[in-house]
Amino acid sequence: MSPANSHQKLSRPGLLYAFGAYGMWGLFPLYFLALLPASPFEIVSYRIIFSLIFCALLLTITRGWRRYVVLLRQRRILLTMALAGVLIYANWQIFIIAVVSNQVLESSLGYFINPIFTVVLGVTILKEKLRPLQWVAVGISFIAVLVLTFSYGKVPWISLALATSFGLYGLIKKQVGPRVDAISGLTMESMWVLPIAILQLVIVGNLVGLTFVGFGVGHTLLLMSSGILTALPLLLFAASAKRLPLTAIGLIQYSTPVVTFLLALFVLHEAMPSSRWVGFILIWVSLLVLTVDMLTSARTARLARAAYGATLS
Repeated sequence: MSPANSHQKLSRPGLLYAFGAYGMWGLFPLYFLALLPASPFEIVSYRIIFSLIFCALLLTITRGWRRYVVLLRQRRILLTMALAGVLIYANWQIFIIAVVSNQVLESSLGYFINPIFTVVLGVTILKEKLRPLQWVAVGISFIAVLVLTFSYGKVPWISLALATSFGLYGLIKKQVGPRVDAISGLTMESMWVLPIAILQLVIVGNLVGLTFVGFGVGHTLLLMSSGILTALPLLLFAASAKRLPLTAIGLIQYSTPVVTFLLALFVLHEAMPSSRWVGFILIWVSLLVLTVDMLTSARTARLARAAYGATLS
């Protein structure tokens, strides 16, 4: 996203696209639960296969194959998207395992932690310097993870794995930047992990059997729709990113784990003991601190640009 985008006005279509994308991601647990009795590994395999098919269809409709072939010829982009594909595969697999094993609350925690982990990546990999409030947010989130570890009786591996895989995936996508559009990116990622999907289907078929046929037409159609439901929020997000400032996107992203959290609590009725509440509240406090810092930083940058513009006029 360009610097100019960070201070552009809010766009109503942009807001609708953003909330549509993050809302769909938040409701994904209900969709994946509807795919039972398919195993998590079968579900992810079909998600990869039908995402690739749907993306190929979109490339055909939008005449994007020439652009895609140009990207395939760039070795650096090709290898980078291979790593992105492995990371998003891991993220999908861990998330669906969490959903079907009644650990949706822990999965929502992972996406609450993700913005904090992204800040940590900025320090460790991009060598960025943290502002004081960012240090405070990281410190509070670290305490929250310790509290949750004691409340669970174990390290919340699902939450940390989701935050880590998606954080690294986001870092890679940022490195690639505007050179790879959403559909070409998802096509390339799906292409790289297609062998994993096929291997998983072979193993699942031999061990417990596949559910693609034999469980009704509705079940088959739901599995096939995974490609559309994977690509659609990505397209909505890409459309919103062109119309909204970066700060707005950063705030709206919290709607996904909020929706997932509410689903787990009030629809799926997962247990939420007081010790777990303490950990979640600490994470929310760290996100509040991070949000205040982000808004303050954006306002300072906006005032600085305005002052600089005034000196030139």
